[in-house]
Amino acid sequence: MAKLIGNAPNQVPTNADLGSMAFEDKKNYATTSSSIHQPYRNIIINGDMSIAQRGTSSSSVSTPGYYSVDRFRISLENAGTFTVSQSSDVPTGQGFQKSFKLDCTTADTSLVSGAINTFEQRIEGQNLVYLKKGTSNAESVTVSFWVKTNKTGTYVFELIDNNNSRHIAQTFTVDSSSTWEKKTLTFVGDTSGALTYDNSTAMTIRIWLSAGSNFQGGTLPSSWLNASGTNRAVGQTVNLADSTANEWYITGVQLEAGTTASDFEFLPYDVNLGRCQRYFEKTFNQGVTPGASVTMADRRTGITFTGSQVGIYSEYSVTKRANPTITIYRGNNAGSSSSGTINLYNLSAWVESSSITAFTSLQNSFSADPGGFSITPGYAYIVDYNYTADAEL
Repeated sequence: MAKLIGNAPNQVPTNADLGSMAFEDKKNYATTSSSIHQPYRNIIINGDMSIAQRGTSSSSVSTPGYYSVDRFRISLENAGTFTVSQSSDVPTGQGFQKSFKLDCTTADTSLVSGAINTFEQRIEGQNLVYLKKGTSNAESVTVSFWVKTNKTGTYVFELIDNNNSRHIAQTFTVDSSSTWEKKTLTFVGDTSGALTYDNSTAMTIRIWLSAGSNFQGGTLPSSWLNASGTNRAVGQTVNLADSTANEWYITGVQLEAGTTASDFEFLPYDVNLGRCQRYFEKTFNQGVTPGASVTMADRRTGITFTGSQVGIYSEYSVTKRANPTITIYRGNNAGSSSSGTINLYNLSAWVESSSITAFTSLQNSFSADPGGFSITPGYAYIVDYNYTADAEL
């Protein structure tokens, strides 16, 4: 068990001492000592890949988007087709339980000039203020991660300032086939271009997996420069799409202030889930893919105000980054869990409607007026539905 470090033997800590507790195990508690780790030092959300609200696997992926593991996006265009999944293949003895996996299912051995496949996370500006970017005191940052793939060779890691269209990049090499390797890269602080303090994308981390010639015609930006498409992936030798035998895994992604990489910061599952739900939330149970057939939906009471419409209202578990996009799914009482429909019990049978109007989506809740029913105004009826709320960057 960790012991509180006092200022002298047998000393009872004061309130001031407790305000910046330091523990002998040197993990997860704030302190003024640089030798002891800071809490929430990892800028990346869900870096251990433990949360996958959209489902554990998504096949036939050939376009950009969020698939499977929360907060991580694939930018994929004209560079093969993949299955994106949450995997249990992890580095031994490091504490990780899950990884992010890409499995090539349709190869592309001759990339067009604009082909792109990148693994990335977009970061809100208000989470980055302490980096002091754009000032003379700008902090360097260090990224670390574990990677495993049969596709050895050179990859590019790019750090992007979205607010000021600037970037910096480094190459890294996967040396051994199908072996977990830890990579650590440090990027100098940028004294130009302050980040905007708001809920929009201010910075993106990006690992290049395939790159057409449009992204390799210049010079890799080894220092912070104005962004140029031709410079983004110079030196990339790997095309992850060149064979259906190719697989790529990653876990333990950490981005932190400073020039050294600390041990990965594991957060409690509920804390990690809550951070992910700021960007995406579902009423389906964890482990159930939205839209899958379910035995129970999120049953609520709706109040009718006409002979055909009922008002519904739902509050989210976590306040969203922005007003989210809502997708409603009916429950099991009227068939499969199709999107855009809702069930209502009209005192004798379950009926459904796909006429959902008057959507109002806010950061904490949404309301809507499903119609097309034959019901009595002023009555309360049971409505049966699930939903997803998507406020991703």
